[in-house]
Amino acid sequence: MRSGSLQTLTYLREVMNRQALTRQADYAKTLRGFLPQAAFQPNIDRVIVLVINLVILILGWGIAADLDRWIWYTRWLYLPFTLIMANSVIVLLFTVHDIMHCSLIKHRHLLHLITLLALTPLWMPPTLWRIVHNQVHHNHTNSLKDPDRRYLDQQPMTWGKWIQNLIAPSRQVNRVLMLVGMMFAWGIYTFRNLTSVLLFNRDAVDYVPASFTVKARDRFNIAVEFLVMLTLHFYVIQFLEFDPIKLLLSYFLPIGLGYAGIIFYVYTNHMLCPMTELNDPLANSISIKVPAFLDALHFNFSYHAEHHIFPGLNSDYYPWVQELIQTHYPAQASYKVDAQTAWQKLLETPKEYETAIANDPQTALN
Repeated sequence: MRSGSLQTLTYLREVMNRQALTRQADYAKTLRGFLPQAAFQPNIDRVIVLVINLVILILGWGIAADLDRWIWYTRWLYLPFTLIMANSVIVLLFTVHDIMHCSLIKHRHLLHLITLLALTPLWMPPTLWRIVHNQVHHNHTNSLKDPDRRYLDQQPMTWGKWIQNLIAPSRQVNRVLMLVGMMFAWGIYTFRNLTSVLLFNRDAVDYVPASFTVKARDRFNIAVEFLVMLTLHFYVIQFLEFDPIKLLLSYFLPIGLGYAGIIFYVYTNHMLCPMTELNDPLANSISIKVPAFLDALHFNFSYHAEHHIFPGLNSDYYPWVQELIQTHYPAQASYKVDAQTAWQKLLETPKEYETAIANDPQTALN
């Protein structure tokens, strides 16, 4: 085995230093009784926040429509709106993430409409998100079947693998390309999964880390949702009169910076973890410590391992789950890492997994 293998990193030895994996269901069974029933009730605030952030984007585009009337040297004053809109892109994904996990909206057509509008800036059809995230990723986290994982060394050098190796954090990556690539990585992730199911929809698609298939009806819905999103994006661009400054400040930069914020979480969620066949959230997921205001803005998304133990839990209770983990599973406490440390360790890892899988973390690390 190469000395650079992910599985040989000292850091991973510390994170995974225990004798056996524990199933997600076993964590949930142990900890469930210590949580109040309210923790499993849907939070209506999520819908309100979602609507507010949709309004922020619409207002931002409305203000940008008049940028050509601003004196040219005052247009930089729009940049605060750019940053606010970028955060709204992040919040829209995280609110939909919570809403679709906890079945907050019971009316199927209303749920479809709200999630479609919220995910439009992300180019992620809600039907595809339900399948790729809720069903595939959560049931096969960081395993061979997980489309969110790193590529394997033995997988062919397809365009998907080449791009991820070019921009994803690793010790081989060019730091400039990585930083620029963070604004595009989410779009590439969406594009490769979207085209995989729309164009091929088979188990042997090689340009995704792990391919998956969808039912014919779901495939049709994904295509229709994507066309609706394409139409909405075109309408926004047309509303901004195809003006380069308007588009840069209120469309490309907010979306790109929003993607960068999202992908920071995505990179640190799982890419430091070895692959495992058994779905153990404290082995294949990492929670990062971020400033309190980011947890408030982003619904505790940094508590990612806790989320994988209780996917439908009200995210306000993730800190409670973290305390329970520290009490009942003290040997696994190192799954929680400071964000800066996690990022630095990502920059020390190779770009690919060398070995495919391990049932036991001790095997994976040797």
